[in-house]
Amino acid sequence: MIHHYFRRTVEGAMTEADDATSGGWTHVVGPSPEEFFNVIEKYNLENTIVEDIKDFFEVPRFEIEGSNAYFFTRYPYDVKDHDIDTAPILFILNENSIITIAEQEVPFLDAFAEGKREFTTTEKTGLFLEFLTELMVAYERKLTRIRKMVYKDMGRVRSIKGKDLQRLVFIEQELNEVISALVPTNVWVNQLAKGNRIKFLEDDRELLEDLLIECGQLIDSAKSILKTIQNIRGATEAILTQGLNSTLRTLTAVTIVLTIPTLVSSLFGMNVPNPLESYPQAFWIVVAMIMLAVAFTVYFFNKNRWM
Repeated sequence: MIHHYFRRTVEGAMTEADDATSGGWTHVVGPSPEEFFNVIEKYNLENTIVEDIKDFFEVPRFEIEGSNAYFFTRYPYDVKDHDIDTAPILFILNENSIITIAEQEVPFLDAFAEGKREFTTTEKTGLFLEFLTELMVAYERKLTRIRKMVYKDMGRVRSIKGKDLQRLVFIEQELNEVISALVPTNVWVNQLAKGNRIKFLEDDRELLEDLLIECGQLIDSAKSILKTIQNIRGATEAILTQGLNSTLRTLTAVTIVLTIPTLVSSLFGMNVPNPLESYPQAFWIVVAMIMLAVAFTVYFFNKNRWM
């Protein structure tokens, strides 16, 4: 599906045209082969570069070919067909307009498409940076949600069960995906800030610097949460191991204690002469011996904290 948006002034209304216009924004989502070909032909795009957006596992990168600049990145999106929580998106800046292409829906661009954000399509570099800023906000919301879940688990680390550990593993995977998406994106944003390959206005450069700082902070935040998860998992594994060792130690001690009466009674129960067979109180003597041996063993285990 292809949408062509145009907005000349911030106060003006957002209009959707039937065809591309100079100074507009073309938003392409899940295009058919025919639509894909038409976009490439209409804007004179490099086919081999644009087709990379069809690869769901495409990594963020930045390329310039002719008069067009291509920016690949990834945005938070839960795709049920893939065990991945981000999807690729391509931003293209050409001489007269900005183009966004994605195979999946792009929730963080909905506010722009509905005209709820203040922007103009005629300032393509400014709009491009606004898109990236909103992308960072989407990642920040995702990290905030994950942080709350992790802190909740951190408060009950002694009662975490197997399913909770499994959920932490999935969260850890999400964070790794966020870092894998943001780190290369941060690299080409840094290249834009330091280089002159794309012409930015003075206000745009300030926004670009803020964007670079925010992206770096998101990466640090994701790494911090990831470290917290690793600490929780490590602490939980240590607690579970300690509990298992304590249980095994207790069971071993109880087994030894129960073995004593079994051993003594077995010795005196053999069908052979024994020293106490002529004593009327032999039974109580054997019982007393067993009780003394058990009491001594229990005392020894308790003293050494084995029970």
